[in-house]
Amino acid sequence: MAEETGTQDSQGTRGSLDEGIRLYRLKKWDTALAELRSVKAESFTPEENVELAYYLGLCYTKLERYDDALLYLEQVVTSGHDVLRVYQCRMTLAYIYVITKRSKMAEFELNLLASSGFESAQLYATLAYAAWAQKRYKQSVSYYEKALGMDENNATALNGLGYVLVDAGMDLIRGLRCCKKAVDLKPHNPAYLDSLGWAYYKSGDMLEARTWLRRAFDAAPDKKEIVEHLKIVTGKR
Repeated sequence: MAEETGTQDSQGTRGSLDEGIRLYRLKKWDTALAELRSVKAESFTPEENVELAYYLGLCYTKLERYDDALLYLEQVVTSGHDVLRVYQCRMTLAYIYVITKRSKMAEFELNLLASSGFESAQLYATLAYAAWAQKRYKQSVSYYEKALGMDENNATALNGLGYVLVDAGMDLIRGLRCCKKAVDLKPHNPAYLDSLGWAYYKSGDMLEARTWLRRAFDAAPDKKEIVEHLKIVTGKR
């Protein structure tokens, strides 16, 4: 009888994990996190514990609770159970390090991936962003160009390259062209709308700059960089 109860408890625990994963895939981050945190993993296999840590890390990342996310994502990386999950977690770690202004740590994670053969447009675009954050503009451009060499229609790389070229005054014409293409590919992305507006501002076209920056602001009024750019262009500081 005790053995049967133990089996039922194990199945119920696994059911909570599966439900948390289902909620995560539905983008219900808060609910998914609550479900995953309720899991009693004492009877889990090592693989199931890694799976739990993986989804907890992703949920915390989506909720911008980055210190909590790092704890769980690093567990997945050190486990080495699933190569693709380790890749994704290293990419997510790099993203968190960039967002939290730890660009050198981001580069460390990304260079590990690149040296292991996990090259991708996403990887080089993230390396480019990390280089830009450290004001290494030429290196940033080089990484963005590598990303576009792998995927010429990668909107993230096009937007990033365009922004670096215009903001650093390296090539206004090419930068504006890249920003336009990024917006053509994803016309509702506020970051891309902001970059295009900023590119027009740097090029001296104030009317277009105000138009695109207002669109960016309407799409994401809480983004500090967009607000700052709009204030500069409109003179309302």
